Amino acid sequence: MDTSPTHNHKTGDNSLLAVLPLLLRERWASMLEPVDLRLGQVLYESGSTITYVYFPTTAIVSLLYVLNSGASAEIAVVGHEGMIGIAVFMGGKSTPSRAVVQSAGRGYRLRASFVEEEFAGAGPVMHLLLRFTQALITQMAQTAVCNRHHSLDQQLCRWLLLSLDRLKGDELVMTQELIANMLGVRREGVTEAAMKLQHAGLIQYARGHIKVLNRRGLEKRTCECYAVVKCEYSRLLPANVAT
Repeated sequence: MDTSPTHNHKTGDNSLLAVLPLLLRERWASMLEPVDLRLGQVLYESGSTITYVYFPTTAIVSLLYVLNSGASAEIAVVGHEGMIGIAVFMGGKSTPSRAVVQSAGRGYRLRASFVEEEFAGAGPVMHLLLRFTQALITQMAQTAVCNRHHSLDQQLCRWLLLSLDRLKGDELVMTQELIANMLGVRREGVTEAAMKLQHAGLIQYARGHIKVLNRRGLEKRTCECYAVVKCEYSRLLPANVAT
């Protein structure tokens, strides 16, 4: 019996795809389209019908809620551990959030109709995608609590750590404006919070470029929200083949 995910196959680059049972993995691989995900690229807009589901491999995608005023705030980040487009199999077809590439990289996409059919067949696909959805909901809920009750530099630490978990290196390249949009604050607020972390020796910060120097220090400085989300992802998403 196939009991461990393969990393020779292209599906091994994304953790959800990697734990599909072998026959499913092979069928999905034949349908996957490789895509370049550019910094700031919008994968779907608020209210639009989702036609593709995305599985990031080296990119990070941010889910944002955008107000009528144009102000926005991040509700979750998704990288190689997950997928973009849960509304497809949850029955909604669309969502009020916007999906924007936060860190450029690569990924795969699948037609939404294919994923919907696979989910409807129940079995491993349904259980795996529902567990990922529960983990994503936890991240959204914890983000809402964090934004309400914790300081901006704690929020920035949480955001940096969640991003690092989804990257292979220790550097993030993105515009100051994009970071401000993620956290729902003015650019000046991002600069002030980032400079605090830099003075503490935790990061090296230049406009649009953040290098983490002391991850353990970030973990000590952030609030409990990061650990709650990390533990829930570890609990819900299997390390071996989904059943």
